[in-house]
Amino acid sequence: MNYEEVLNFMFNSLPMYQRIGQAAYKADLNNTMVLDEYFNHPHKHFKTIHIAGTNGKGSVSHSLASILQEAGYKTGLYTSPHLVDFRERIRVNGEMITEAYITDFINNNYEIIKNIEPSFFEMSVALTFEYFKFTGVDVAVIEVGMGGRLDSTNIITPDLSVITNIGLDHTQFLGDTLAKIAGEKAGIIKKEIPVVIGETHPETKNIFEEKACKLNSPILFADDIYKAVKKDKERFLITGKDKKREFIYGLAGNYQVKNLPAILLAADKLKESGYHINNDNIENGLANIVKNTGLRGRWEELQREPLVICDTGHNKEGLNYVIPAILSQEYKKLHIVLGFVNDKNINEVLKLFPTNAEYYFTQADIPRAMPVDKLYEEAKNYKLIGNIYSDVKNAYLAALSNAQKDDMIFVGGSTFVVGDLLKEIEK
Repeated sequence: MNYEEVLNFMFNSLPMYQRIGQAAYKADLNNTMVLDEYFNHPHKHFKTIHIAGTNGKGSVSHSLASILQEAGYKTGLYTSPHLVDFRERIRVNGEMITEAYITDFINNNYEIIKNIEPSFFEMSVALTFEYFKFTGVDVAVIEVGMGGRLDSTNIITPDLSVITNIGLDHTQFLGDTLAKIAGEKAGIIKKEIPVVIGETHPETKNIFEEKACKLNSPILFADDIYKAVKKDKERFLITGKDKKREFIYGLAGNYQVKNLPAILLAADKLKESGYHINNDNIENGLANIVKNTGLRGRWEELQREPLVICDTGHNKEGLNYVIPAILSQEYKKLHIVLGFVNDKNINEVLKLFPTNAEYYFTQADIPRAMPVDKLYEEAKNYKLIGNIYSDVKNAYLAALSNAQKDDMIFVGGSTFVVGDLLKEIEK
């Protein structure tokens, strides 16, 4: 198979949660363990840092990878999902995995893949660990796909575990309370390995403390130690440890005030464990995150006149920060291109959106997308008024056509809506 045929095989022959949802979810690590044994445990050839959480784990993962790159480490980064190109998920020092390596990996291991029928995610994790071993990374930052305890990435023994926060997302898999979800996320805590918790919550704090105590794992809550305040578009003021310091952060979203304490405390813990990271590495890593790691879709400004912002925030906790940020912008009229996936409780999020905007309801090009006519009907219950568009491209072009230069267009609701937009822009 050539690369295009390999991609087609991966996307259409292997169950892919991002595309089809629950049918692709495997509630065990059996296939992951078989693949790991087959490839002779490649993750044991490099250091790892493990990142879980409901929101922010992508930003935290990219930030720590950027800091490690600035410190001179050859750094692997595994994240999901991708926005435009599958290769975004697997990077070494910011460079995406090559098409040739993916093609060879699938062709050379086709029989084992066909025999055990792994999910798309299980196969991707095996590919990632093999690639990081092949390229000789010093350390890899590994983002959990979903949950933690049963996630395919959870075969590693990291130098540090980070859990950013807990929210009610993926409840059909992880549980319908914050405590149940925290129990699943706490599954990445390993014996005697330090863990950083990004946000303290009364319903989840004891869950993490009990698991850490049971495993004799040092635990720290980042928001007990650091506080972040946004000063302007890209400057953040950090207070903690009897010090104040300003950072320029390449991710401008208001919600980064929640992520920065976890990032800084994680860097502190890595330094304590022997990583050679200094203040300049942290400062440059935060400032250069987009250049160093290629991260996209986090409060990303696509153009001005009219101002166009896209953001991958897709649940109540994330949108609680995104929507106030939208409303804080200066504009004459607000246009919102909006779509969701079908397994979200959109009633919890639709009520957050402003009624004084013009909506362009749409759906991403994946089977898991919420049908746009269903979204349109639900949105009317919250007095969100607009028109239906069959795909993201047409919704965005309509918004551009209607907007004046002093208006604002926001595109979001789903990672896949943002991904479809970026694909069209790159074309």
